[in-house]
Amino acid sequence: MQTSLVTAEGVRLSVRESGPVDAPAVVLVHGWAQSGEVWAPHPSLRSCALDLRGHGDSEVPAGGYRDPASWAADLDAVLDHVGRPAVLVGWSYGGLVITDYLRERGTARVSGLVLVGAITEIGPDRPGGATGPVMRRALPGALSEDPAVAVPALAEFCRDQAPDLPGEVVQRLLGTALRVPPRVRRELFRRDVDGSVVLKGVDKPTLVVHGTADGVVDPTAGEHAAATIPGAELRRYDRTGHAPFLERPERFAADLAGFVAEVGR
Repeated sequence: MQTSLVTAEGVRLSVRESGPVDAPAVVLVHGWAQSGEVWAPHPSLRSCALDLRGHGDSEVPAGGYRDPASWAADLDAVLDHVGRPAVLVGWSYGGLVITDYLRERGTARVSGLVLVGAITEIGPDRPGGATGPVMRRALPGALSEDPAVAVPALAEFCRDQAPDLPGEVVQRLLGTALRVPPRVRRELFRRDVDGSVVLKGVDKPTLVVHGTADGVVDPTAGEHAAATIPGAELRRYDRTGHAPFLERPERFAADLAGFVAEVGR
């Protein structure tokens, strides 16, 4: 089921909901130039997968892409809709959005965190935002207004981030990326944000999942998050790229369900 929410700033967000209403709640936050469609439903969880502002079926506002307060307001609207504390799951850039939320709002509405191939900060020489060769090859071409430049760069990026994915899945990822306006793709990178202080203050159970062959977000970024968040657990997925939930769906679903169950206990 797809639902529209309006944030405190008046931005309309699209959210895909699945699972029993009374099941443990998870809020799924996708990565750069993707949408909530990337997440598979989980039958034992109430899942709310939002499309970030400027992505998917959500509104494309003029601004807010560099502002932690705006990202926090967006996540707050989803948590309002859920109506109870939830596990926040962030993939790639979604980890930075979650870090923005924690910086602005704290952990009162959060029951746990799952960071999947995620960054938690952004800017030169920030260890929680370390990128790999696939990301570096995609830039700056993937940010261009010129289709002759952007389309090949995005196609290569979608293919190489998880090389074993079927061609149909890669093309769906590419189609989603092309729906994101070039201006929005650029804005998300025009930030310089330190996440270490936020991570040190996390007081909720945290699971960090990272593919050892991730060429988009370097595995050292996951190691940094796991080492900085008190009590965080790091699970490395061997021979896995940037999208563990697509490349190893059964393992990821089991790990997520097990973590949520443990948080509930």
